[in-house]
Amino acid sequence: MIQLAVLDMAGTTVADDGLVERAFTRAIGAQGIESGSPDYDRMLDHVRATMGESKITVFRALLNDEEAAQQANKAFETAYGALVDEGHCAPIDGAEEAIRQLRDAGIKVCLTTGFAQTTQQRILSALGWRELADLTLCPAQAGRGRPYPDMVLRAVLDLKADAVANVAVAGDTAYDMTTGIAAGAGIVAGVLTGAHGKDQLQAAGATHVLSSVRDLPDLLLT
Repeated sequence: MIQLAVLDMAGTTVADDGLVERAFTRAIGAQGIESGSPDYDRMLDHVRATMGESKITVFRALLNDEEAAQQANKAFETAYGALVDEGHCAPIDGAEEAIRQLRDAGIKVCLTTGFAQTTQQRILSALGWRELADLTLCPAQAGRGRPYPDMVLRAVLDLKADAVANVAVAGDTAYDMTTGIAAGAGIVAGVLTGAHGKDQLQAAGATHVLSSVRDLPDLLLT
């Protein structure tokens, strides 16, 4: 019996609509790498391939310099937060209703992200979701971000699930699937509203692939 659902935010419960790439363009521009350059195109390909991973980890891999990575990550978070504040943030259709349906049925919900906590809280505030879930987590609060299982395991401890096998993980990227598998979640569901398609999600270990998180209650409650 599933007692806890650990749900990704951008691309899974929150519409991305290119915000990550727009924020990345601003962040990497601060490092002198402009859109259209060979380095930019290579870096953007890496960002797309690693959607769902902790953003500071992505910048470390791209820049191979800790100070530059920290600067780029800060610029990314600032740019993404500004886009949220400008109104470029919306829920996935049916996501809020799905979360409420799970909680009404007694399943606790944790929302996770690869963003910093400040950015996560800005998104939650913009959507009016500060009280929607039982718990929200970012990599810094758990230890490590995806593809490591830390956020799922922290949610199990904080929300007192009986076992990791009683957890469902849902996300739109291969990294979400890898995280769920590494944690030992009983259900690892990919959704098709974000970065990666069915083949990528299944190759990463998805036990189920859903058109949207709005279909999750039907999976977990029947």
